[in-house]
Amino acid sequence: MATAHTLSPIQSFLDALRAKYADYREGEVATYIPELAKADPELFGICIATTDGYVYEVGDSRQNFTIQSISKPFVYGLALDDHGAELILRKVGVEPSGDAFNAISLHKVTGCPLNPMINAGAIATTGQIVADSPEQRIGRILEMFARYSGRPMAIDQDVYESESRTGHRNRAIGHLLRNFDVLVDDPTATVDAYFRQCAISVTCADLALLGATLANQGLNPVTGQRAIKEQHVENVLSVMASCGMYDFSGGWIYNVGMPAKSGVAGGVLAVLPGQLGIGVYSPRLDAQGNSARALKVCEELSRAWELHQFNPPYCPQTSRRLAYTAAERSSSRTRHSSHRGFLREHGQRIHVVEMQSNLAFSTTEPIVRAVLERVGRPLAVILDFHHVSAINGVAVRMLVDLAEALSRRGAMVHFTHTHRHEVMRNQVASYLADRGEVEALFRYHSTDGAIERCEDVLLEELNASAVSSQRNLDEYEITAALTEEEISLFASLLKHRSHASGEKIISSGEEATNLLLITKGVVGVWLGGGASEGNRVASFSVGTMVGEMAFLDGARRSADVIAEGEVETAAFEIADFVRLQQSHPGLHTKILRNIAVSLATKLRKVNQDVSVLSAARD
Repeated sequence: MATAHTLSPIQSFLDALRAKYADYREGEVATYIPELAKADPELFGICIATTDGYVYEVGDSRQNFTIQSISKPFVYGLALDDHGAELILRKVGVEPSGDAFNAISLHKVTGCPLNPMINAGAIATTGQIVADSPEQRIGRILEMFARYSGRPMAIDQDVYESESRTGHRNRAIGHLLRNFDVLVDDPTATVDAYFRQCAISVTCADLALLGATLANQGLNPVTGQRAIKEQHVENVLSVMASCGMYDFSGGWIYNVGMPAKSGVAGGVLAVLPGQLGIGVYSPRLDAQGNSARALKVCEELSRAWELHQFNPPYCPQTSRRLAYTAAERSSSRTRHSSHRGFLREHGQRIHVVEMQSNLAFSTTEPIVRAVLERVGRPLAVILDFHHVSAINGVAVRMLVDLAEALSRRGAMVHFTHTHRHEVMRNQVASYLADRGEVEALFRYHSTDGAIERCEDVLLEELNASAVSSQRNLDEYEITAALTEEEISLFASLLKHRSHASGEKIISSGEEATNLLLITKGVVGVWLGGGASEGNRVASFSVGTMVGEMAFLDGARRSADVIAEGEVETAAFEIADFVRLQQSHPGLHTKILRNIAVSLATKLRKVNQDVSVLSAARD
């Protein structure tokens, strides 16, 4: 069972939620079972477990208490597994009673309990568990709970004995059930087994995992063990939704919107099917016998994270599309070989996560968790929204909180491809108010642009040569393996030019007469209309060359090349290159080879990007 990262905004929210209600002291500890009256009323724990077994917890989440009535839906599920729904429905109904949990509430005609969540129905359900002896019955119940929780379960003997000494009303219910043949065995032994099942010791974390197992269609998300047959999960969740909170069940499902069950020891378990389980523990109870603090916590969780089951996000697939680092997939900037070496070695500090589908709490939480688990101490984290179809306010807050947590650790955070999500940008602006952080988050439209800038920062941090610095000609790609004499001859052939920022240095469609060496600054390569309308597909920095394809094959230029800031270039004319073949064939061959190596390097990067895109998909 993995536990939450300390930087997680989900964890931070739970910390704040517990702090908010720590001073809430409405309600009283249960006293009708004397042993329960000994509970410390200040105990307060919250735990959330996801359907992939990840746990967020705060406060007294590992404090032991007894499960009490929270055992009822799980034992009901075991009875369904033993006999099937048709037989069990003849013994116990599924209609809300509107009565207190300990009411003697039986159907006027059949004598059957109205539902398995009141004591009468729960005792009847316990009596349906297949066993040859009372000991075997409670043994099977303990084994069942161990499958849900992933650990051995035990009975709190003191609470059991206290319940047994004071449980005369439940014994009366047992005999009444025997009178109507709902129970066919000795009711005393069945009621005793019921007392024992209610006295099973659990923690808040256990409750959350019990809920996550139901949310996961009956499979324990940590152990992978099946706890209940899949076809009966919906039956259990249905009675929890309609009857699990006693005569507050209607208000609960209206306000909170999750199947749930409470216990008089102070526990509350809630389930969001397909997504998570929630466990809350606080001993003070309200008038209906539900934990007063737990109700507040669950209501706020449902509202803050939009967990109401009747308002689900449409989430047909995983929300994380791709995840990679700049060491695996760099920007489209063609850099000097020394810079490429630095980035291969240190680029893992720049992380990119591409998201998709509909972002709500349940689909954003795995992204937040994956980022925190993956990045360590990053230089930068880039969240790409290009494939996100919709995003709600909860997801926005979670991602902004994540960005702030990473920023506090010194990381740059950028949200890219957000142009289709103007509502999200407004929500972010509203959420951050006047903190001046909105512009930084949305500084880069494209992920490639954000990666490129983060690479620049990384190179500067590593004390690599500045991106726009001059280089000696012998450090250029095109002069690799040339002798000093050959470099001198080659330099005499170059025609140097200066270009203002925004100047179009090469135009798409024009005849190619040369290739250009970048001697200062950066140039961008644009397709489909230049910087105003087109797409920037690549860029080149000092020491690299641009235009070599048309230089070799004689075709017309296929893209625009535009100066990004002040730029200086050195043009190598095709005519001079042709003449070298006659006058200096060795130099011609070396230059041709270096141009081919440059093209091969670019092709290799394309292959690497394709490989990363294939391997990084979930």
